[in-house]
Amino acid sequence: MLEQGISVSQESNTKQVWTSDEFTERLKDVGRSFYHDKHPFHVRMHEGKLSKEQIQGWVANRYYYQKSVPIKDAAILSNLPSRDLRREWIGRIMDHDGTTEEDGGIEAWLKLGEAVGLTREEIVREDHVVPGVRFAVDAYVNFARTKPWIEAVASSLTELFSPNLIFKRMKVIEKLYPWINSAGLEYFQNRLTQAPHDSDVALKLVLSYCQTLEDQQKAVEALRFKCDVLWVQLDAIERAFP
Repeated sequence: MLEQGISVSQESNTKQVWTSDEFTERLKDVGRSFYHDKHPFHVRMHEGKLSKEQIQGWVANRYYYQKSVPIKDAAILSNLPSRDLRREWIGRIMDHDGTTEEDGGIEAWLKLGEAVGLTREEIVREDHVVPGVRFAVDAYVNFARTKPWIEAVASSLTELFSPNLIFKRMKVIEKLYPWINSAGLEYFQNRLTQAPHDSDVALKLVLSYCQTLEDQQKAVEALRFKCDVLWVQLDAIERAFP
């Protein structure tokens, strides 16, 4: 990240490229400081303090993000420079879209919506999606579509941090929100294995292709941008469902 007003080009001229370990720690530092598990809305969720309406609002709005993830990944896929990379990346789209009407992350999220008392129809119609969420998610898709592919890949590295949050969330829901049907937790269960695999692939790409300090810094900035997108979504949800 840029610090004390030093530009990327200035720092690139005065500092050496980070080692792989240093680069990895810079990326992980973004999660330690800015990942949305620290947002007050998430904190209250994990303390069991959210109302049913707030949980429903979160699920309904998060659907807009979930349905946009494969669109984002398709945008990245279209910019990848080799078929080997495309073969590796395309699995993310299938994970979310599924191969039938009965599987995939989007379908699993709809089942979560039903488990919290929403109807599938109102979720898909986006009846409860607020403008701030829509704006943030659309900005993320546009980022993936227009930025250099390695920066877009770097932005996906929030998956480095998500398994711990997902595991904690599952335990919290089972213990503190017993009214939520446990059958709706399939999405979280699946991501416990999918996210580590996806983050391993993305991290290897970022470490391999970011060979200058400027490229490394842009990757860190891309990941910070993604954290901001997730944070802004929660800001919007918190305001809409006080």
